[in-house]
Amino acid sequence: MAGSSTIITKSAAVRWRERQWTGLAFGLPAIIGLLWFTAYPVLASLYYSFCNYRVLTPPRWVGFANYEHLFRDPLFYVSLGNTLYYGVFAVPLGIILALALALLLNTGVRGLAFYRTCFYVPSVVPIVASAVLWIWLLSPQEGAVNDVLRWFGVKDGPGWLQSPEWSKPGMILWSLWNVGGAMVIFLAGLQDVPKELHEAASLDGARSWENFRHVTLPFISPQILFTLVMGLINAFQFFTPAYVMTNGTGGPVDSTTFYSFYLFNVGFSDFKMGYACAMAWVLLLLVLAATALVLKTSARHVYYAGGDQGE
Repeated sequence: MAGSSTIITKSAAVRWRERQWTGLAFGLPAIIGLLWFTAYPVLASLYYSFCNYRVLTPPRWVGFANYEHLFRDPLFYVSLGNTLYYGVFAVPLGIILALALALLLNTGVRGLAFYRTCFYVPSVVPIVASAVLWIWLLSPQEGAVNDVLRWFGVKDGPGWLQSPEWSKPGMILWSLWNVGGAMVIFLAGLQDVPKELHEAASLDGARSWENFRHVTLPFISPQILFTLVMGLINAFQFFTPAYVMTNGTGGPVDSTTFYSFYLFNVGFSDFKMGYACAMAWVLLLLVLAATALVLKTSARHVYYAGGDQGE
């Protein structure tokens, strides 16, 4: 009996190893792709960030020179300031608008599917196409935005993309046109809020605002946190619309030279790949710091249905 059990144990171990090797063989292409196309470029960029590397010549180790030069670069602070300006205004306004649209679409109005489609379609339009469209919409003379302002008595509308003061607000307007994805997330969260709680709050004398604040907001707080974090990450990586809408100039007067825009120009226009890699790693640290700050400060205010609040 002991011999037969030993044979069975060895047979099970052999089958387990065979399954392990079979699974590894099937996953090997994905593992190789992850290592070669993701892990290697990341590690290589970290090495190049300490080098003077211009693509056509071998990299030359310079230590922290790229980082030291970065913090003495005036355009670094200009691009970072433009990015922070965009993030501070575009992200909260986008969340508020997306939530407002979701609340309207959650009321059960007639033609709900049509309205949902209308609000969501802009978010699936290719970014380059929507940026080209907004070049025309923000035209000071012929743009639809200034035409609407004229209806409200504003005869001389802003210069938008031609004005250093209004170019970033113009980019923020473009971002508000693309809140359809966040709207769908909020709409899904609103439909999971128990109606019984709203009814109980109303019976206790809660008004609409109190009902929204104390019942609706806690239940959709995970969706708000997710949208906030993703919005911050996208704000730090804001590039394509600014590049298209300014014809690659970042103007006027560097007012739309966002961080990723400046990084792209350094790497692919000036061919300072080592300097660009240093900028990329600083950007990574900024994104990690901003995300960690949001997660830390919002832990007490996020409620997960069926569980406790975030710790």
